[in-house]
Amino acid sequence: MAHSALLIIDVQLSFLHRPFWSENDIPAFQQALSSLIEGCRRHDVALVDILHNSGDGPFSLASGLVKRMPFLTHTADVTLIKHVHNALTDSGLHQWLQEQEIGHLIIAGMRTEQCCETTARVASDLGYRVTFVTEATLTFPMTHDGRTLSAAELKHHTETVLVDRFADIRTAAECLAELADRAKAS
Repeated sequence: MAHSALLIIDVQLSFLHRPFWSENDIPAFQQALSSLIEGCRRHDVALVDILHNSGDGPFSLASGLVKRMPFLTHTADVTLIKHVHNALTDSGLHQWLQEQEIGHLIIAGMRTEQCCETTARVASDLGYRVTFVTEATLTFPMTHDGRTLSAAELKHHTETVLVDRFADIRTAAECLAELADRAKAS
């Protein structure tokens, strides 16, 4: 079995029903994530779909929206449901990864600064080697105290707080090149 896993976090229909939803960065995100998924599959990396279930709105199972976005056509090795921001503590993911002897996690998905970043931090604290593929994450502008941060600013902030502490920051191409190099070396 693979010793790496690609976590595809919260890429679900629920987001289309949130007031902040915007199509602006969708094409680039879909292309980067699809490329990463295809490359990871070629390198025998486990594909893990993580979906978020909470509350009684579009993120509740009863809404019928807690399912993958249609552009995702891969077959996941496992699909798990989480109820908190990180993908490891309540979904059964940590146990599954240990059973599969996976020690390297590649992070991609939706809400760069929230569920993706939080998962990277928790994964690092649990001893996983973490690769964060920012271009294969998606977020939306946020406003606090009258100041709006763009999606690009939020992504930059996430990279800044993760790099050299919790994760290696890579593009999809860089991540796939590293996987290819490791396959050649083994």
